[in-house]
Amino acid sequence: MSKKEKEKEKEHTCNCGENCECGDNCGCGDDCHCGEKDTTIELLNNRVKELEDALLRSQAELLNYRKRKDEETARILKYAEEDILKGFLPILDNFERAIMMDDNNFGDEASKFLEGFRMVYNQTKDLLARFEVKEIECLGQEFNPATSQAISTEKDKTKPSGIVLKVYQKGYMYKDKVLRHAMVIVNE
Repeated sequence: MSKKEKEKEKEHTCNCGENCECGDNCGCGDDCHCGEKDTTIELLNNRVKELEDALLRSQAELLNYRKRKDEETARILKYAEEDILKGFLPILDNFERAIMMDDNNFGDEASKFLEGFRMVYNQTKDLLARFEVKEIECLGQEFNPATSQAISTEKDKTKPSGIVLKVYQKGYMYKDKVLRHAMVIVNE
C-alpha cells in the first residue's frame, strides 16, 4: 500500500470503533469528511460534463467554419472569370454596332472588312457561351427589375403596360448571376 493510501485509511479508520453518519469508521468524534468526498466527486463530474460540452461546441464551430470556407471557396471559383467576361461585353457591343451597317453601301474592300468583323463577333459570342454567359431575353416581355434597368418609358397603346418596348443595351447572365443588367424602355 502506498503512503497516500495509508494516510487515507487513517482518515477513515480509528481504533475506537465509532461509526460516523456515513457508515464509515471515522472515529473518536472527528468530523466526518465523507460528504465532502461526494461533493468533490460531484464537482469533478460536473466539470467533466462542462468540458465535454465545450469540446462538442468547439467541434461544431470548427465544422461550421470549414463548411462556410468551402462554400465561399466554391463561390469564388464559380465566378472567377466574372471581371474578365464583363470586360468583353463592351467589345461585343461595339462589334454588334459595326456589323449592323448595311454592307451593300460599301465597296468590295469594306464589305470584306465588315465580314471579318462578323467573324470576330461570332467568335466572341461563342467564347462567352462556353463560359455560360447568356443574353437576357427581355424584348416584348414583362419588365423584370432583377435583370433589367428601365431608363425610360414610352406609350404604345397596342401593347400592355409594363412590357419592354426597346432594348437600349443588352444584358447578360453569367451562370445564375446577372453580369450586366439590360437597359430597356418600358411601356407605360
